[in-house]
Amino acid sequence: MNSFTFHNPTKLIFGAGQLQQLKEEVPKYGKRVLLLYGGGSIKRNGIYDNVIRLLDEIGAAVVELGGVEPNPRLSTVQRGVDLCRGEGIELILAVGGGSVIDCAKAIAAGSRYEGDVWDFYTRKATAKDALPIGTVLTIAATGSEMNGSTVVTNWETKEKLGWGSPYVYPKFSILDPHHTMSLPRDQTVYGMADIMSHVFEHYFHRETNTPLQDGFCEALLRTVIEAAPKLVNDLQSYEQRETILYCGTMALNGILNMGYRGDWATHDIEHAVSAVYDIPHGGGLAILFPNWMTYVLEENVGRFKQFAVNVFGVRAEGRSDREVAEEGIAALRRFWTSIGAPGRLADYGIDDSQLEAMADKATKFGPIGNFKKLNRQDVLNIYRSAL
Repeated sequence: MNSFTFHNPTKLIFGAGQLQQLKEEVPKYGKRVLLLYGGGSIKRNGIYDNVIRLLDEIGAAVVELGGVEPNPRLSTVQRGVDLCRGEGIELILAVGGGSVIDCAKAIAAGSRYEGDVWDFYTRKATAKDALPIGTVLTIAATGSEMNGSTVVTNWETKEKLGWGSPYVYPKFSILDPHHTMSLPRDQTVYGMADIMSHVFEHYFHRETNTPLQDGFCEALLRTVIEAAPKLVNDLQSYEQRETILYCGTMALNGILNMGYRGDWATHDIEHAVSAVYDIPHGGGLAILFPNWMTYVLEENVGRFKQFAVNVFGVRAEGRSDREVAEEGIAALRRFWTSIGAPGRLADYGIDDSQLEAMADKATKFGPIGNFKKLNRQDVLNIYRSAL
């Protein structure tokens, strides 16, 4: 493995009833709060009322910005930046899923930057500061509650780009499994596909001597695979919601990938799809990842064999490494199909008309991936295989 330094500054507050910790955490950063949330589900399920009550009890001055999109848009980020500057905001409190938190991170950095916040995403600028962020998570999926990464969509240019900075790690994140109980089945499934995809991005790397990291990844994948069918058949199961919520955070807070660099090509490939078609991120990943796996299989067949055996329990005796590896990829597809994840781009009504444009977007900054470098033609081939 490579040498590394690990530091994660986010205070993770996990478990039933932990929302009360808002009264302790918020005053550490100020009482002028931008309350950021999505389409209104937190008002229907009661989370909004509870948050407002607690903020009222500490005398916080709350400015609200609702309506953050599932693929958060640059225009919404700019509205948030303007509010922070105009209202003297001291803390951004993101209540929702990864999209709301990603939007909060962009607002936090953009509020302390003189130029266009899109400069961060197009690699024209680097953040030097940011407003503090707190989160109340309502969806197990992206892991944004405990990392410094953010993805935003520029709807005018049809680009969806990621960016990260140590300045935008949330100061605290409150995770109560009860807050995820009202999620419908499709969003629950997309979240679990996203979680697994983050682990895959770590797992398929090029470094050697990573047995503990591999074991962490394999254990997390097996845990999701065991919990997922139980959860989709009982969406009110606190036990399964708790398990998946913890998995989502652990999949992308830096612990799994100490000492090596993952791949991340499939995320770039999916971002281009949802930039054009605005599909759910987790659904896009469920479609694309098995196709990416098949395309890059020859790069390290042994790695895929290890995945097949250690994650899905594929029998290896009397079979070639390639046969075992291919069965592992097929097992992943069957599993995702069994819990209701989409399998083809056609499931979202996507045809071949925009493949060239999406391949351009995915490789905007050059070849992508680390397990195997993919150029524009490679990406185009993967899209075609996913139709």
